[in-house]
Amino acid sequence: MISKDKLTWMVMCFVVVGAFSWLWEAARDSMAQDRAPVKPREKANPAIDETKKKGFDGVDFSYDVFGAPPGQDPEENARKVMSKDLAEKPKVLERQKKLLNDRYHLDCRTASGVTMTKGKPQPIGPTAHLKDGITWDKLGQMEAEDIKSKKVFPAGFDRLPHVKHEVGGMVFPQIQIKQFPRLDRVDVEFDLPDCFLPEFPPPIFLTTHPELGDVSQGEVVSADNFDRILRGLVTSVQLDGLRLLVTQFPQEEFNATHDRKSLKPSLGVACLDCHVNFHSTGQFHLNPDTRPQRDRMRLDTVSLRGMFNQQIHGSKRSLRSVEDFTEFEQRTAYFNGDQIRAIKKGVNVIDRLLVPHMAQMQNMIDFPPAAKLDPMTGRLNRKKASPQEMQGEDLFFGKARCVACHQPPAYTDHQMHDLQLERFGAHADGPMKSFVLRGIKDSPPYFHDGRLLTLEDAVEFFNIVSELRLNKDEKAALVAFLRAL
Repeated sequence: MISKDKLTWMVMCFVVVGAFSWLWEAARDSMAQDRAPVKPREKANPAIDETKKKGFDGVDFSYDVFGAPPGQDPEENARKVMSKDLAEKPKVLERQKKLLNDRYHLDCRTASGVTMTKGKPQPIGPTAHLKDGITWDKLGQMEAEDIKSKKVFPAGFDRLPHVKHEVGGMVFPQIQIKQFPRLDRVDVEFDLPDCFLPEFPPPIFLTTHPELGDVSQGEVVSADNFDRILRGLVTSVQLDGLRLLVTQFPQEEFNATHDRKSLKPSLGVACLDCHVNFHSTGQFHLNPDTRPQRDRMRLDTVSLRGMFNQQIHGSKRSLRSVEDFTEFEQRTAYFNGDQIRAIKKGVNVIDRLLVPHMAQMQNMIDFPPAAKLDPMTGRLNRKKASPQEMQGEDLFFGKARCVACHQPPAYTDHQMHDLQLERFGAHADGPMKSFVLRGIKDSPPYFHDGRLLTLEDAVEFFNIVSELRLNKDEKAALVAFLRAL
């Protein structure tokens, strides 16, 4: 009979021999692969190779979180790059100003009685320039192939680039920076005139207190006043979620590292810096999901109103819950989808136990009142609506086919759609979220990148890309209906 110690020794021998045999076989296979003839490289896809070649020639990328070029002190290099940014800023702004003037009529047109919820005049369009000899009626009758071949698709309907696209990052309007100087950048400024932006500060409407109307007290909700403004109107859990939503966390351009884009070190950016008062005042950045850099899309900050009635979130990412959207914003949008840079700059990872607190607060935000809409159906109350608005509703649900993507009551279908703008010679955007149209009068500029400055531009855009063949009166009626939502 074999003793226990001898049995243990034999088992160990088998293990050692087995391990040695496995290592020998692995080494022999590796050497055989080294001796094997190299397979020829598969034929490259020219389109992919060309896409990867896209870059920004002449741009200095030495301003980087991983340090300065060899032999240079990182902080000294950062000072040099910041000085370079400041020196080049006028040229960068002038370039963007020229681009906008080449695309749009930027003189602000308004009309009496056409206002946003708090009374700011709504901009009147269309503003996009047309090629010589082309009218909106003529363009609306053309086929996609003709528009592409004749190169008459309006430049204002193509992608709107970031002010400094090779760098990107969050950019805030001047009216907000005046109140919060920490949001100013040394290298860029906001590009669109205030006329084409939402009201500042936007009103706040609670689903639990519709009778109170705007509860913002005319202030921008921030870490300094959130408790005073909303304590007693929301639960303790929602108030804690609001505390997190107004807390500044490190972000790519606004942080305490040497390669920030703010003049002074910063605690970062709060969720409600972009989604100010749970809405928007036109803040933008680049989508984090696309590469190469040139192909990333400018994203206009969307409103958080009516989140309770939406099933997907994010312009491009199709996140399936408010909780995911809340958490992933810091993991992606805050740091351009780069977790290594996030770690270097001090990312704050919110505990998943606290994320629902933030989501609960967001789900309490309602749309602005719409006196002409039936509360049960979201459709017009025909006793209150004008004949033009009723004609617009008939078009919306009929000839214009808007309802295919924008269904009441929130006027969205919770889906992603691809308009295939490449048919017209424009840049392809791929699938994008159907944005909510409820309260749309408060949310200029329009489309995911803000390229459509007015509702008139939006109607002209979809009249072309959806080949609707609407006449002038029909387009005006459709705009009137949209303003009633």
